[in-house]
Amino acid sequence: MGSAEEKDALYALDISDVEWQGAPGTSADEERVEIAHLPGGAVAMRSSLDPDTVLRYTEAEWRAFVLGARDGEFDLR
Repeated sequence: MGSAEEKDALYALDISDVEWQGAPGTSADEERVEIAHLPGGAVAMRSSLDPDTVLRYTEAEWRAFVLGARDGEFDLR
């Protein structure tokens, strides 16, 4: 996955002007997960209920997450 330097650089990015997106059919005033695309294929993720807490993922981390989600790794039992 990402190196410590890569993660440090990712968290050092100013993302104050990014465009946050939620799932199609949702609106910004409801509870939802939002993502923003960052340089180099990285992604930021937050909850609309706590927009100040933002997680950032390298391209490799995001790709692994998406593939895992598609494969059912995170399905609730």
